[in-house]
Amino acid sequence: MSSPLTERLKEPPDTAETGTGVPPAKMLLVNTKLINWSALLFAVLQSVCSAVIALNGLRLLIGLGAFAAASGALRLADRMHASAIRIPMMLLALAGSLLNLVVLWQVWRLRSRPASAWRQQAVPRQKIASEWFQFTLSVLTLFFLAAEFVAHRILHAGR
Repeated sequence: MSSPLTERLKEPPDTAETGTGVPPAKMLLVNTKLINWSALLFAVLQSVCSAVIALNGLRLLIGLGAFAAASGALRLADRMHASAIRIPMMLLALAGSLLNLVVLWQVWRLRSRPASAWRQQAVPRQKIASEWFQFTLSVLTLFFLAAEFVAHRILHAGR
């Protein structure tokens, strides 16, 4: 036993009942787009706010760094630069970077094989850009590892 109002709510409205001449599915799509764009706008606003707060934190960090340098607290940082921490982190970065390069090489090698040409689909630009970004980060990681290794040898020659 339901009331006429609940039965009317269960039935989908006709285009004549909406008064716009647009089917309800199209009206829902327009509302969804509006919601998506407004959500994107608020996400951008929140990101700008976060950037401003982060810059304030950066200024605080610079001030604290200057205070630490003046007070001699950098001795602690020098102890943390010990080989027991530095070398495993460098090895982990080296292994991750090399693994990433090997995986990218495998993907590119398999994609270029003539045997896989029949099942190939066009690779989206976003995926290609992502692969090149990963490649660039891996090469930069290797470069920075080499630079740190050389700089450490020069700066800490006596150790």
